[in-house]
Amino acid sequence: MIGHLIIFLLVMVVCVYSILKLHELNARTRHIQRVDHRILDYEEKLTDSILSQIRYKKKYILTKDVALHDQFLSTKEDFHKFLSEALLIADTPEKKASLNNIKVHNEHLQSLIDKEIGQVRGNQAYSKRWYEQETEKAVDGILEELKRLEVSSRYDIQQSMKSLGESTAFAQKLAITLSAIAMILVIVTSFSITRSITKPLTILMDKTKEISKGVFDSNLTINSPPEISELTGAFNSMCSQLKFVDKMKSDFFSSMSHELRTPLTSIKEGVNLLQDGVGGTITEKQKRLLAILSEESKRLINLVNSLLDLSKMEAGMMTYNFESGGLPPLIQRAVTEMIPLVEAKGITLKTKIDEKLPVIEMDCERILQVLRNLIGNAVKFTPKGGHIGISVRLKNRQVEVSVSDTGPGIHTENLSTIFEKFHQATFKDSDHIKGTGLGLAIVKYVITAHGGKVWAESDPGHGSSFIFVLPA
Repeated sequence: MIGHLIIFLLVMVVCVYSILKLHELNARTRHIQRVDHRILDYEEKLTDSILSQIRYKKKYILTKDVALHDQFLSTKEDFHKFLSEALLIADTPEKKASLNNIKVHNEHLQSLIDKEIGQVRGNQAYSKRWYEQETEKAVDGILEELKRLEVSSRYDIQQSMKSLGESTAFAQKLAITLSAIAMILVIVTSFSITRSITKPLTILMDKTKEISKGVFDSNLTINSPPEISELTGAFNSMCSQLKFVDKMKSDFFSSMSHELRTPLTSIKEGVNLLQDGVGGTITEKQKRLLAILSEESKRLINLVNSLLDLSKMEAGMMTYNFESGGLPPLIQRAVTEMIPLVEAKGITLKTKIDEKLPVIEMDCERILQVLRNLIGNAVKFTPKGGHIGISVRLKNRQVEVSVSDTGPGIHTENLSTIFEKFHQATFKDSDHIKGTGLGLAIVKYVITAHGGKVWAESDPGHGSSFIFVLPA
């Protein structure tokens, strides 16, 4: 009890003393933020405002554009507003003197500008050079005073910080000494208890991160108090259920895809035979309906094939035929396939390929599948008249391929999840753009199997870029 009482008193002394010093620190910090930082902010705004005034004045003198004069008046009002607010919070004679000098110089400057504008509006002859010289002197005076104001504010901040440092130095030493004594007394009795709690929680946190990435192995074992051991058991049970559900889902899609492939192929072939006239003469309306059926059948077959490919990749059963080759022919082939869609939407598609690219080991068909997916997505999401850029270069002993578009872009929170299966980013006013959410998942599996990386970069509203690298 005596030991705990001593610890309690030491902690209370440190806390009370720290609270008092923190109160003093907060008071001085608030003063710096309320006065000096705002003065510096006003200094920047006043500088921008006066330079904008001169720029708009010169443009108006040359063009006599009323809009430019209105912009001049707007910046003039901003300057007066910022100056008035700065005068209200100035807390030293030096700052007030600088601000008053700025006010005097500005009044002289505005008088010169008003006279010059009046003579320009009246088409009167005047000494333009003299006005420019006088205006420049007035502006230089204002800028000089603003610089002096900045120096004064920064000096005050420096002095305040120095004073704070000196006043808290002793408090810091005292707090450190008392805290060290208290910690030495506390740490011996609290270390084992703290570790028995934090270590299991850390393990649980790491396991939770694995689950968020789709790893559902239920092999968590923790030597800990009964409560946390019970939590570990519940956690392992949850992992087992999640793993079962994930496997059941994958098996379902795989089985469904196998079962659907044959009838869909039969339907497509049947539609093709009908289009060829095997069943007799067909009307134009029937031809259009058959064309729609053929296209939809093709789309469903592609979906089934994608599901099968994804199932094989997830199960680690996908076979890759690696051989030496170059990327440019594959890119050219993928671009050629997209030309009808590109021309239909009036999209500009440009490629930029380094001349000296190394030969790499790859499965050409799978990499071509990646290129088709990425370029196809770019075409799908790029509006009419947009631009698509494809670049290939050697960077850090890796071949980097980038597919950029001018579509709606992707929100930051979706950049890491769009490569998950069945996940699609949503875009404003783009509900008509539909997909399966499998293409990018397949892209990630293929690139990863090649020892590469793939990611997306985007500025919402200004397009996006999909980039992957392959080892050279």
